[in-house]
Amino acid sequence: MTSFRRRDGEYTAAVQRPFAQVDVFTTEPYRGNPVAVVLDGSSLSDAEMQRIAHWTNLSETTFVLAPSDPEADYRVRIFTPSMELPFAGHPTLGTCHAWLATGGRPRGGGDAIVQECAAGLVRIRRSDGQLAFAAPPLIRGGPVEEADVERIARLLRITRDEITGARWADNGPGWMAVMLRDAEAVLALRPGDIEDLEIGVVGRHPEGGEAAWELRAFMNANGTAVEDPVTGSLNASVAQWLLGSGQATAPYVAAQGTVLGRRGRAHITQDEDGTIWVGGGTVTCVSGQIELPA
Repeated sequence: MTSFRRRDGEYTAAVQRPFAQVDVFTTEPYRGNPVAVVLDGSSLSDAEMQRIAHWTNLSETTFVLAPSDPEADYRVRIFTPSMELPFAGHPTLGTCHAWLATGGRPRGGGDAIVQECAAGLVRIRRSDGQLAFAAPPLIRGGPVEEADVERIARLLRITRDEITGARWADNGPGWMAVMLRDAEAVLALRPGDIEDLEIGVVGRHPEGGEAAWELRAFMNANGTAVEDPVTGSLNASVAQWLLGSGQATAPYVAAQGTVLGRRGRAHITQDEDGTIWVGGGTVTCVSGQIELPA
């Protein structure tokens, strides 16, 4: 719907487009990681998308577009407040949730959805009230150089010997992941400035609890170190590390966001063909219209 607003003595046209904020990796509203979704991003320029993402001030804002690949159900562009990402996990699930909630129907029918993004095609599936995405291939894996491990220890304000393992876990955002002795050590971290790194930290919970692993994700945002509440991309790449090295077996549940007062839960499963799926609950917290330039 087109409307007109008077600004600086002139009337300018604006279009109302469907909009949602979805909480991801939770079944409890306001306990996961929110993503803003503009469900019609057509005709918006790169600069306009970036300005909107800067204004929402969430870790990611997404824009849904018509697919360019015939196998895809929709295309999505993913923006942080300062840059565009080729792929991110919780925006993938949140965007799919919003798309389905506003009448989106998979081309193939059933519960299989295909999302197109800058990183390529991402498979998503619905099962038992959850959405899950297939973990994308790593852009960079393998051991982290010792100098980088020592640097990570310094930035996390721990000693080098407290890190029991380190791997590149880059599936788009550039994660380096380190393992500590247990979940308690992960929760105790109080890092300082993490400079230009994207650091994921994982530790094992005692057996018998709801969650098998605890994750935390630290990144640099406009010169400030921030912690992400629940991170789909990191859970995907860490799952590839843990399952591939035999340190974990699927299915398992990873907790994240605990220190921030969130209750994120990433459910990791693996098919017989080796495909790893990262899933969780998704809840609409805000729905309505956003007014954008015509």
